[in-house]
Amino acid sequence: MSLLTPASEVIQRHLEHFTDRHVILAGDIQDEFAATLEAASVRVLTNQYHHWQNLSRLMGENAQFAAIADADFIQPCNTLIYFWPKNKQEACFQLDDLCTHLAVGSQIFIVGENRSGVKSAESIMEGIATLQKIDSARRCGLYYGELEHPTHFDIARWWRRYEVEEVQIHALPGVFSHNELDIGSDLLLSTLNEPITGNLLDLACGNGVLAAVVGTHNPDVTLTLSDVSAAAIRSSIATLQANQLKGKVIASDAYSDIHDKFDWIISNPPFHDGLNTNYSAAENIIYQAPKYLKKGGRFRIVANAFLPYPDMLDKAFGSHEVLAKTGKFKVYQAIKR
Repeated sequence: MSLLTPASEVIQRHLEHFTDRHVILAGDIQDEFAATLEAASVRVLTNQYHHWQNLSRLMGENAQFAAIADADFIQPCNTLIYFWPKNKQEACFQLDDLCTHLAVGSQIFIVGENRSGVKSAESIMEGIATLQKIDSARRCGLYYGELEHPTHFDIARWWRRYEVEEVQIHALPGVFSHNELDIGSDLLLSTLNEPITGNLLDLACGNGVLAAVVGTHNPDVTLTLSDVSAAAIRSSIATLQANQLKGKVIASDAYSDIHDKFDWIISNPPFHDGLNTNYSAAENIIYQAPKYLKKGGRFRIVANAFLPYPDMLDKAFGSHEVLAKTGKFKVYQAIKR
């Protein structure tokens, strides 16, 4: 059993509420608490592929990986435990979805770290469920209420669309660069102005902006996009379709489900997991990259200038170069020799 997050530890103080309930856990799930919860039945819906991989080994079909709730999966449940994410719009999106499939009178528990803004749960759920704070511990708040008015989820209301170099970008809440192109990706794109051929992997693709811009300007390139986020996968598929681009979009924890070798790997890698700083994903992306590149293949990433990536690149590739930089970001390139 992995260590529990503070939010799960707060829920653990209230286990008596769940003994005879049919529970669905959703939201920013970061541990294996769902697999240990004793209740009439327990299901978990996660947007994160790496957490689903762990939970599915323990819970089988009772763990589901998806951006949007499956009605048949949610409807047997009469209790929701929702783990509040760091992104408020993502919480609104997911709760709107979940509360469409729950019956009136279903119990709702919302828990999260105070720094995540969980206190806004009361106002967000106004008109859906009247929440009350029932516990405060481990710098977290736990809110409880019963579903009074189910929602009517329509995903069309949640899409955000914008243009980058006349390329249409589509994104769902919680996906990186949801509302506009981020500064780091913009800097990386400024270096991708040479002719690009062969096959390209956009790792941690988010809404697919990097691959879509490259593919639009280089029609002969073969695109593969991957991310751990189900919402990112759905967003990238929508972005490719909007620009009439072909490409493979897959869920993968870094290279866990990547089986090809590439001429290019590009990435704006994450260094957070939920609210916490976590370099492990980026480290894995860098150190494993040579295995997934053809000889002469290029690995190009953008990162905050303070992050310790130059040493990692030198260990993985033997050398690296800086192609562009600002006061905050640097674009690094390394080549497989």
